[in-house]
Amino acid sequence: MTKKIIIVSVLALLITSMLAGCAKTPATKAPESGQPAAGTEAAGAPEAAEKPFDGVTINILMEAVPDTDYIKELLPEFTAKTGITVNIEDVNYALMHEKLVPQLTAGEGSGSYDALVVDNYWVGEFVNAGWLYPLDDRLAASKTVNLDDYLPSMVEMVGKVNDVAYMIPFYNYSMALIYRTDLMEDPALQAEYKEKFGKDLAMPASIPEYVELSKFMTRDTNGDGQIDIYGNAMQGLRPDPTVMEFLNYLYAMGGRIYNEDGSVAINNEIGVETLTLYADAMKNAAPPGSPAYGFDETYAMMAQGQAFSYITYNWMLVQLNDPAKSAVVDKIKVVRVPGGAGLLGGWGWAIPKSSPNSDAAWEFIQWVESFPIAKQRAIMGGSPTRSDVFADPEVLAKYNYYDEVEKIVAEAVMFPILSRAPQVVEVLGIAISNTTAGNSTPKDALNNAAAQLAELTDK
Repeated sequence: MTKKIIIVSVLALLITSMLAGCAKTPATKAPESGQPAAGTEAAGAPEAAEKPFDGVTINILMEAVPDTDYIKELLPEFTAKTGITVNIEDVNYALMHEKLVPQLTAGEGSGSYDALVVDNYWVGEFVNAGWLYPLDDRLAASKTVNLDDYLPSMVEMVGKVNDVAYMIPFYNYSMALIYRTDLMEDPALQAEYKEKFGKDLAMPASIPEYVELSKFMTRDTNGDGQIDIYGNAMQGLRPDPTVMEFLNYLYAMGGRIYNEDGSVAINNEIGVETLTLYADAMKNAAPPGSPAYGFDETYAMMAQGQAFSYITYNWMLVQLNDPAKSAVVDKIKVVRVPGGAGLLGGWGWAIPKSSPNSDAAWEFIQWVESFPIAKQRAIMGGSPTRSDVFADPEVLAKYNYYDEVEKIVAEAVMFPILSRAPQVVEVLGIAISNTTAGNSTPKDALNNAAAQLAELTDK
């Protein structure tokens, strides 16, 4: 009888001890350092059979663009593999920064967003403020993501800062020239151009030639006294649209906002000549409402066949070749900005220190940037950043111009990485708008801007 009591007591103690041990085992969560949780392989690589994050929900704020829609379409596959539910809040670009900053400053692990897409304009601000986790350790452990697989220009812009990886390139919006091939090949226009200029009608090799061609293509095609084809669909809306457009002119002319030593370069001879040409195109080759046009208006002009050309995001060619959206299907082509490199643009995935679920966020980033998913997004119409996706035979079979797009992205010039990049954009936008509105000369506008730009560097 005594032996039975002793045995029962021992068993009770053992069971109590086991239950206590289970109660003390913590659930998988984001470690304070932002590095992979102990006991997980690459923070739960997508290939793993287990679902360590089953039932977890992560939130991501993204811009409302086609690439976001493609990811939304593919999300059920990710959830089936990992058990993670992804809520994507997509908003207009103008709203993103003001929504993100309060969450980034909310404190470690207490923000609303688990992963971010970071526009290249914000890289300097977010990194210098210490809001993003370094990703080098995660990358070293990952089986699906390696920055060596991406175009170096993208890694430099939305990948590494001072040799530390903070982002994974997501999609590029490098800018290029899209133009109407049917108008360039029109015999009547070719004859008229040769008579007027004494040379054959050809794609321009410089910005001055492009402005000249844009003005030539601006015309009344039906003889009713009203212009119905404009040479250049331009977005003069301040600050971001007009600055992004203008910088293509500036970079192609060999100009820059700042010199390599950080001194201001925008108001030099090249800058003044470029702004003069830009204002000429706005006044004499673009629709009258162009100073107030943004993305939607310029796209509509081109899609409706009311413009010969425009400098825009290279991925717009896919949209303009969609019969449901465009009247110029198979009549357009994308090429580099005349005379040189255009503006490099793009977004990168990042994990903020305020992320409540950094491991689950990394699980998602590994999946969405894995080669099979990146390739699938490209085939759907997405804008690649991985070199192997650009070179993939299936991708090239669908978009045979992607070899040209790869060169556009590889050679484009990025916006300077600065903590106060948005303020730089605002200052430039004012200078450009004052010039195109006729309120200032290009030289005076850029001299005024230069004085302010000198105070906005990190040096």
